[in-house]
Amino acid sequence: MARKNSQGPAEFREALGSPTYRKETFLSDRSFSWKEGLFVDLSFPTWDVRSNSPVVWKRPKDICAPKTPLFIADGASRMDVVQGKLNNCWFLSAVSSLSLYPRLMRKVVPEQQSFQDNYNGSFHFYFWQYGEWKKVMIDDLLPLNDTGMMYLQSSQENEFWSALLEKAYAKLKGGYSTLDLGFPHEALVDLTGGVTETFQVSPQCGDLAAFLKPLLMRGVLINCGSSAGSLGQARSGIQFKHAYSLTGLETVQTMIGPIQLVRLQNPWGHTEWEGPWSDINGTEWNMVSPEEQKRLERVKRDDGEFWMSVSDFCLIFDTIEVCHLSDETLSKKGIRPWRCKEHHGSWTRNSSAGGPHKGEWYSMNPQYLFTLKEEDDDPDDPQLTCSFMVALMQKHHRLNGMALNIGVHIFKVATTERRLSTQELYQLTPVCSTTPPYAPYRETVFRGRLEPGSYVIIPSTMLPNQEGEFLLRILTEKPNQTTLAQSPKPTSNIPAQPTSPVPSVLPSMSAVQQLFQKHCRNDVCRPAELYNLLMEAIGGGVMAESVKKLTLDQCKSFVVLMDAQGPSGKLNWTMFVSLWDMFLRWAEIFVKCDKNKSQSLDYSEIDGALRAAGIEVDDVVLQVIAVRYTEPDMTVSFPGFLYLVMKYSAMMRKFQNLDKVGQGIIQLNGRQWLYHTLFN
Repeated sequence: MARKNSQGPAEFREALGSPTYRKETFLSDRSFSWKEGLFVDLSFPTWDVRSNSPVVWKRPKDICAPKTPLFIADGASRMDVVQGKLNNCWFLSAVSSLSLYPRLMRKVVPEQQSFQDNYNGSFHFYFWQYGEWKKVMIDDLLPLNDTGMMYLQSSQENEFWSALLEKAYAKLKGGYSTLDLGFPHEALVDLTGGVTETFQVSPQCGDLAAFLKPLLMRGVLINCGSSAGSLGQARSGIQFKHAYSLTGLETVQTMIGPIQLVRLQNPWGHTEWEGPWSDINGTEWNMVSPEEQKRLERVKRDDGEFWMSVSDFCLIFDTIEVCHLSDETLSKKGIRPWRCKEHHGSWTRNSSAGGPHKGEWYSMNPQYLFTLKEEDDDPDDPQLTCSFMVALMQKHHRLNGMALNIGVHIFKVATTERRLSTQELYQLTPVCSTTPPYAPYRETVFRGRLEPGSYVIIPSTMLPNQEGEFLLRILTEKPNQTTLAQSPKPTSNIPAQPTSPVPSVLPSMSAVQQLFQKHCRNDVCRPAELYNLLMEAIGGGVMAESVKKLTLDQCKSFVVLMDAQGPSGKLNWTMFVSLWDMFLRWAEIFVKCDKNKSQSLDYSEIDGALRAAGIEVDDVVLQVIAVRYTEPDMTVSFPGFLYLVMKYSAMMRKFQNLDKVGQGIIQLNGRQWLYHTLFN
């Protein structure tokens, strides 16, 4: 919904000059001041807010009048997080966990901001992105409808830090609707820079307390959920497909002996566990002295926070997501966080993109020399080993349009003075590796124990010559030494795969901006407008003949598959930029794989083109492609190839987002199935 008395995107762009292309456009701090001198963030997608009643945008000073608005009242706590109309409990549960650590909270939510001193209508927050803390600035205009504030709010009506944090995170992701449905570990990484793991909970988990205790001693953040029923259903007050924060583990002294309880937080700010030890009806609390209840800070009200026994927890919840923090982000008495080493690297064609383990060019991949010197302070470990975690994160995989299949292998060596050669790697067996060996995840994580000694860590992709940037993190209890081994000289022996744009096939990013302004109205691109844009873009290049194969239906799919914000049927400039970036890369792949220059791929060329695009398919999938995506002569046209790769990558990305624990299995109800199959 447009803001009153504000310039539209087109007028604002004209005032500042044409925008320049960059991948972080959505983090832009460009602003325009109203006549009263208050900041207005025109880069925030206000059109993304949907409601059955009119939406108005107000500042906190107008929302809570006559009360004085406060950024933070009496400290930021987990009780300041009350869910609104978004299905973003996954984000709110992460915020609840974050609030347990004031130092980390202050890093994300700078406290030196207010609605009084130096107030100009702007607020800023910090989110961790690929090893760096990125500043995100927003205005303080919040959406309201006839029922009041639409989204996250504090339990105190004049406190606004949590609502503004949610808006900043929405800006980071591309709009409020992008926060609908997700997983806590995604938000935990963005809020903490931690490393996340997912565990399955067994109903017979008698050792859960023993599992949780050392984790909590390390200062981890823990979220949990139950997938036993459909979204909206509940069991004894616990909502299925809903994220909760696990914030404590205590052994409670009762009249009949000690009982182990866990403390949980519902980000709704209400609706609690109704079974034994519940706040309202838990008669078990009659066996606990007032002093013990005071120690636990137990209150008898429906505020979203509650206790339950460890055994009941195991019966109700089936998934735990754990976020490990390092000593750089966490400092708290009695906590032993991990020591973390970070390494930023890349796989580069013909240089360091050697491909998979046991492959001919595997030794070309980046190699990290890793030394473990001191064993853990663990009296229960008779082998005197060193615990560790390795996390490999690929950067910008959403903007690149395709998640690479990535993996890590670790090799034991006598010394860490040099790189391992191809011959040595053929003879060595990894002491540990990611499971599965390669997966298309944003981040793949594994942990283990190794004896003190020298090792080599090799991150790689499933196919050679797949280019990409990555962040490798090594976490240990004691300090470790990790250095990058000197990279080999570039070689031309690795089979070349296309990666850079071919200007003669499609216009460059700067040139297509003019086509966007020519064909797309109101700064958004709809299917019919994209069709006209592509007709001119393709028709003016070396693939001019193939433009006859372009259809409006393909353009509808291009739009909806890129529309991460829901079924709006249009792309803003940022989304269009990501789409065109993919088109440029896929265009070169098509040209290089079209050996006879027929402006179409023969059936025998399809598999190689898909592999060059990072897609591995079997014979069954190839048969499906032949039936569904080829022309009558069993060829794939240039527009058809763009459509095929777009469809495959988008559908796999949807599957990966829904694969909650990375086991290759997803669960959908009928409505979700129709949404994901019809809207593509």
